[in-house]
Amino acid sequence: MRTRLGESYGTQLVPQNGMIPAHLLGNMWAQEWGNVYPLVAPKGAQGSGYDLTELIRAKKTDAKEMTRYGERFFTSLGFDSLPATFWTRSLFTKPADRDVVCHASAWNIDNVDDVRIKMCIEPTAEDFITIHHELGHNFYQRAYNKQPPLFQSGANDGFHEAIGDAIALSITPEYLKQIGLLDRVPGPAADTALLLRQAMDKVAFLPFGLLIDQWRWKVFSGEVKPADYNRAWWELRNRYQGVSAPLARSEGDFDPGAKYHVPGNTPYTRYFLARVLQFQFYKGLCREAGYTGPLHRCSFAGSKAAGQKLNAMLEMGQSRPWPEALQAMTGERRMDAGAMLEYFAPLKKWLDEQNRGKTVGWEQAAPVARSR
Repeated sequence: MRTRLGESYGTQLVPQNGMIPAHLLGNMWAQEWGNVYPLVAPKGAQGSGYDLTELIRAKKTDAKEMTRYGERFFTSLGFDSLPATFWTRSLFTKPADRDVVCHASAWNIDNVDDVRIKMCIEPTAEDFITIHHELGHNFYQRAYNKQPPLFQSGANDGFHEAIGDAIALSITPEYLKQIGLLDRVPGPAADTALLLRQAMDKVAFLPFGLLIDQWRWKVFSGEVKPADYNRAWWELRNRYQGVSAPLARSEGDFDPGAKYHVPGNTPYTRYFLARVLQFQFYKGLCREAGYTGPLHRCSFAGSKAAGQKLNAMLEMGQSRPWPEALQAMTGERRMDAGAMLEYFAPLKKWLDEQNRGKTVGWEQAAPVARSR
């Protein structure tokens, strides 16, 4: 990323032994980098062969039909269709007559069957994947609704976030052809591009997912004082993400407040854990579906065996310790990033070749000034 962005913007702006300015990464928080993929796409390599956003728009797919695609994935695994109330009570598009919070969320209103999503859906690949993520919450909520109230939750916070993301990993070229969005499946030559685009979101997120609660916990414990809120924020971002502030910052700024989960007081480690768990779930479900090819090409859509394994875990809710819930679906009792490494192994080989002879790591920026 640093090399390619340096070629686009110049090495004065993107120092090749330093950090990447955060505003060049295509996301307000530089938490996921996929939006700048066109700037860093493999040179001379075959592209992914398709643009999911363009495929969705070519089919004139509206917000509800995009959601139907997500529902049909779950029903193909053997789950019941969403209730009629889901379609009448959910928010799918931004209202014209009032302001709403468009941050996507899933809701369980009565702990029985009144589940809903709240999204301002646009015909984009990002929202298509987000829908699968949010429906993962809803199908989890329905699965454990017969548990006592205290157990009507995910095995841990990371589980709830990982379910829909594990489903979304199955949105492969093969799956897109299966559901009629793609005419031809690209060959193996497209894998580098597909995996790079995926890693720019999935892998780039990991340090960001880790640092949010590090900052929050230090604030709550009193280790970071109000006079140092912004300085501590950027020190963590420098250290973990290797990104620098676009402009000089001071304690007159409060950059953490720009992240919804900070003023909303929403714990964030769940998203970090989910990034690891989703690949572990995905591999386990692919194995249950009888898939034996390269992991990144697996889609377990249509596998009733995978659906039964998934449902057995979902129904447990929080009634058993999370290692037991993990074992019920994957046969493993410990969280393990091995599945993530296996998924991206072909990309890692390519990246090692690209980075040969280049600076690894980065120099820290000067501390953000304290207020006087």
